[in-house]
Amino acid sequence: MANISIKDVPDAWAEALRRRAARNHRSLQGELMAIIETALVATASVDAESSTSGAQGFVVGLGAAGQPSVRRGWKTVEQVAAELKAKYPNGPVLGQPLGVDIIREDRDSR
Repeated sequence: MANISIKDVPDAWAEALRRRAARNHRSLQGELMAIIETALVATASVDAESSTSGAQGFVVGLGAAGQPSVRRGWKTVEQVAAELKAKYPNGPVLGQPLGVDIIREDRDSR
């Protein structure tokens, strides 16, 4: 394995990295490795996405298997509500209680 050294790091940066490492229960070396890994995974993911589909996106996190979660766009609450209304024009399934009713019943039973 290769060793990488970064010289002339400002003291404020070094201290911020130490605090970040402590917050994440890692050594400074472990924190730096995690930062580099995240950056490389994000770069590789976005490069692969843009080269295969032409869609732009950015990594918003890592999934359970360590695979990057790429967000390609977003919708407003109103757009999601409109899509659900179009998909289910009659509202909830008849004969089934609404989630809010289940929660109220559970709360009131205590």
